[in-house]
Amino acid sequence: MSDPRLEIQMLHDRVMVAPVQGEGERRSSGGIVIPATAQPAKRLVWGEVYGTGQHVRSVAVGDRVLYGLDDHFEVDVSGRSFVVLRERDLHAVASETSESTRSSSGTGLYL
Repeated sequence: MSDPRLEIQMLHDRVMVAPVQGEGERRSSGGIVIPATAQPAKRLVWGEVYGTGQHVRSVAVGDRVLYGLDDHFEVDVSGRSFVVLRERDLHAVASETSESTRSSSGTGLYL
């Protein structure tokens, strides 16, 4: 049997994101280990954009985005987990800064 590859076209303002792995145990600035089970109620997580709808304006495939755990739907595609959410549910987009980016007149926070 051949490996069926799905080509997915996101609709409207939807964004498909792969959650960044390693969001488990972490360390505070004072060196205290915080287990993954001790997560605050409103935690934001990072993910990588894998697909965007035709009405998405602020992010592109390959961008790293910050989103809330409560604002999305989960889906499995070919054994891999993704989340689907609206563009307006994204909280931030991280981009690499370069000399051309710093000298441009763009606005926003570069994480």
